[in-house]
Amino acid sequence: MTLRLTIRPGEPIFDQLIFAAQKAFISGEYQVGEAFPSVRTLAADLNIHPSTTHKAIQHLIREGWLENHPGKGTVVAKPPQARPSERRHLLQHEVEQLAVEAKRLGLSMTDVVDALAVQWSKLDKTKDAAGE
Repeated sequence: MTLRLTIRPGEPIFDQLIFAAQKAFISGEYQVGEAFPSVRTLAADLNIHPSTTHKAIQHLIREGWLENHPGKGTVVAKPPQARPSERRHLLQHEVEQLAVEAKRLGLSMTDVVDALAVQWSKLDKTKDAAGE
């Protein structure tokens, strides 16, 4: 299995790749312990530069999303969990960005909550389809 990545102009491919991988891990498309594609394979499949792919994989290893096992390769790790006291703080910046963008677009709080619920449900459906 390889990641699905739709390149969005104006956003660094590195950031898009990190997000796509995290989304795949959270949604259950990749299971804990499952082999993750090599730098070469992922770069070729996504048609992106191998150095960008290498940097993204190294970032995911440092952040605890992937583990490198000599002789076995890179595998999916258990998603890193923040301490309960950190959870709200870690999400604050993203929530602020969402609120600003929603206000710019003229959306209501209900629109934002509904959109969030749809995305949350999509992640759960993907995980359910993966056999969890």
